[in-house]
Amino acid sequence: MDAVRVALLREVLAGTRWPAATRRFAASLRSSVVPHGGGLLLVGTRAYEPWHLAAHLVDEAAWSGRPELAPLLVRHRVRPGDPAHLAVGLGRLQGAGRGETLLLVAPERPDGGLLERVHDARRAGATVLALGSGDPEVTGLAHDALTVDPPEPEPHPGVASAKGIDLDMVQHLVSAAAGENSLPSTRGRRRLRDRLSRLADQLTSPPPARW
Repeated sequence: MDAVRVALLREVLAGTRWPAATRRFAASLRSSVVPHGGGLLLVGTRAYEPWHLAAHLVDEAAWSGRPELAPLLVRHRVRPGDPAHLAVGLGRLQGAGRGETLLLVAPERPDGGLLERVHDARRAGATVLALGSGDPEVTGLAHDALTVDPPEPEPHPGVASAKGIDLDMVQHLVSAAAGENSLPSTRGRRRLRDRLSRLADQLTSPPPARW
């Protein structure tokens, strides 16, 4: 979702809790990873891998001049021959500790093995953030959590309502907000004209197949 669509989504959701809630959660994410120079581990459940959030955070890291926002996607199933950035398994969580941030995206209750790994990472000093269904055990492990209620049916097909926001929409809002309100890097400062030019290119070109 590009910047224009994010702005339109925020306009639709104006007056609800979502613009402020996603910015608050994004601020927690940014304040956790930036001072440590990165160390963001992103993991989903066995049934749900947060591919799109990973890709959007990589984009925001580049556009905002905050490379610390680029995550390492931790996967439940790694196949032989997967490229290096897609070949990080759950064993990586065993080494998570102080200075690292573990972002768990869980639209349903994670299995006990994943919860145990997250608990061990927190005990070792990692900051745990959770985005998803609000499972009590998950939120109990997290230093900060954002709960996404199951969406209600849309009033008209293809039209998102304030009550019909889903996990994918929330992830778009969080990733966009994570790159906001940050100082530009000393290298590659972009003027507004350059940013608008880049946005125009994005709107007329298909996104790269990164994942």
